[in-house]
Amino acid sequence: MYTCICNAIRETDLRLAACKTQGDAEAVYAAMGKRPNCGQCLEEANAIVEEEREMALMPVYAE
Repeated sequence: MYTCICNAIRETDLRLAACKTQGDAEAVYAAMGKRPNCGQCLEEANAIVEEEREMALMPVYAE
């Protein structure tokens, strides 16, 4: 699914970049060589970035 239509940023790409970059969605976009155009995606993109970072901190338990 595309998170940002203007820049053709897919959710999976945003999630990968979120774990490698500090800052909000705009900072992640910048690290990807993009910048928000219309801005309609930023609220959702920020939520995805936060969610991905939180999930990265969760311990994984082997059963």
